[in-house]
Amino acid sequence: MRKKGIKNIIFDFGGVLINLNRQRCIDSFKQLGLNHVEDLIDPFAQQGIFMQLEKGLITPAVFRDKVREQLNEPATDEQIDAAWNNFLVDLPTYKLEALLKLRERYLVYLLSNTNAIHWDWSCANAFPYKGFNEKDYFEEIFLSYEMKLAKPDVAIFEAVLEATGIQAKETFFIDDSEANCKAAESLGISTYLCKPGEDWTKLF
Repeated sequence: MRKKGIKNIIFDFGGVLINLNRQRCIDSFKQLGLNHVEDLIDPFAQQGIFMQLEKGLITPAVFRDKVREQLNEPATDEQIDAAWNNFLVDLPTYKLEALLKLRERYLVYLLSNTNAIHWDWSCANAFPYKGFNEKDYFEEIFLSYEMKLAKPDVAIFEAVLEATGIQAKETFFIDDSEANCKAAESLGISTYLCKPGEDWTKLF
């Protein structure tokens, strides 16, 4: 870290830690019969029922029912979850190793626009490593569906600062969305815009 005075690091999840495959997710939903799904699924900000799920405005059960309402053929909860989770690919172990090492020097946090279906899958499949689980990599975890807020709303960053007591000027935020970075910067948080597939560990 070149910038002096940084004590805290906030990581985004999708695209920064876990690799994503939007097209695979879209194809899976289309196979179930959900047309125009590409208008609702975005790497940075979901739309419609997908955003309602990420903001915690509807439960996974309601989400699945709303998906079924748009299908011509019946689909099980498991089929819908599998299609949605096909957005998620993997979380490389070198990133998990980096998070553990960073925790020795910084307070490390996670701030993610995500939903209960994706988070449950990630806790079961992406984070487990050498006996560690999701809670071992971060001081605290902040998830949009639990907070009823989503990036790039400045309020979600304000909520994190208030909940943790950390100072914006001592905080570094890594995200793959320019809008999210600009929102954080408006509060005095230093940011880094991560490119798809980039190895951000070189920053440290």
